[in-house]
Amino acid sequence: MKLVYVFDAYCGWSHGFSGTLSEVVSRHPELPVEVVSGGLFTGPRRVPIREFGYVQGANAKIAELTGAEFGEAYERLIADGSFVMDSEAAARGVAALRRAAPARAAELTTALQRAFYADGRSLSDPATYRKVAEEAGLDADAVVAAFEDTETRAAAGADFRRAASLGVTGFPTLLAVDGDRVTALAHGHATAEEVDQRLAALRTH
Repeated sequence: MKLVYVFDAYCGWSHGFSGTLSEVVSRHPELPVEVVSGGLFTGPRRVPIREFGYVQGANAKIAELTGAEFGEAYERLIADGSFVMDSEAAARGVAALRRAAPARAAELTTALQRAFYADGRSLSDPATYRKVAEEAGLDADAVVAAFEDTETRAAAGADFRRAASLGVTGFPTLLAVDGDRVTALAHGHATAEEVDQRLAALRTH
């Protein structure tokens, strides 16, 4: 059995789920974790953030429910309104970080979301991946080079198809995958205790 975490780096609810994800991963070192980018803002949805009028209200709710923090630099981006969230670029970044340290994918995903939601850094900017890689003790040059290469573009597309094939329609979704059996452990919001209970129930079947 393994955990599959389907998220989008530009999804506030995924940012809110980071604490639960970290806790679940630390409680279950025996379970490998696969991180898959879902592709929330692609194609016609790649528009200035002001087009999504619900963002600030949603973020207030996420912060209240999960304790997730939204930094001043990020709030300035929202207030300005011209920033474009591009999930394809973010998925390439996730793939580049994942390639550098596959076993640390969940941890790096959390760091990447913090770079956007706390520090207001663009996930289309190679410098963001350099900073995340350096702070994680990874080869930053390799991560930045990977962000731009064709293999990573292919990996981003493969992630979007994998999310769809798993039947995931909203982010974040945490799944337990055991052979052909796919079970949802969390969707949108859940505590580590709730995920644990669902995992325990699975293991008794």
